[in-house]
Amino acid sequence: MKLLEGKVAIVTGAARGIGKAIALKLASEGAAIAFTDLTIDGNGKKTEAEIATWGVKAKGYASNAALYEETHSVVDEIVKDFGRIDVLVNNAGITKDGLLMRMTEAQWDAVVNVNLKSAFNFSHAVTPVMMRQKSGSIINMSSVVGVSGNAAQANYAASKAGLIGLAKSLAKELGSRGIRANAIAPGFIITEMTNQLSDEVKAKWAETIPLKRGGTPEDVANVALFLASDLSSYVSGQVITVCGGMNM
Repeated sequence: MKLLEGKVAIVTGAARGIGKAIALKLASEGAAIAFTDLTIDGNGKKTEAEIATWGVKAKGYASNAALYEETHSVVDEIVKDFGRIDVLVNNAGITKDGLLMRMTEAQWDAVVNVNLKSAFNFSHAVTPVMMRQKSGSIINMSSVVGVSGNAAQANYAASKAGLIGLAKSLAKELGSRGIRANAIAPGFIITEMTNQLSDEVKAKWAETIPLKRGGTPEDVANVALFLASDLSSYVSGQVITVCGGMNM
């Protein structure tokens, strides 16, 4: 029997990148997947089709995760379509980097709303469902930057640190109802975004990592699978870094 047989997972911001890798990994272990992205365009439809190849139900939902009412409407729709929610992966995120003295209010608000408020929105919406089931796993995608901070990323670091605090608070609030909450803090992961960096920059970054390489989306997805499954049934309120030893 697969690890997530009969389970339903929501993965936000999953049309591409790390979110897509997580959705595919959970599907490979039997989970039906509801995923969201700002728009379900060609990438979203391709992701939907790829997930379905694992023989599970898959559906993409266009949703601005930063909007409270819209998020609750989407979660209601997902419950109607899938019947239950066992796993929530709060993965939606953006960056708008810059030194604090030059950062605009709009840049700050955009990053905090998409990265942090979206996690509140979805967690708030799924909690009643999970409480009725007396089970569930909430996984917040943080970052090593949320643990250690980073110059020119005050908005991003603050939002990712907030996701850690949110996970720990949810773990304490919801543990008695059988609901676990944890955070994953990836380091330098090779994605479409990081591939835009020059080879020189990537090589210099790799030198700061004990394993001497960047991670893959699948490296992160494997940890998400662990936290989503009963393999981690006694793990809650924790932050697992996936960084090749960069942050220790």
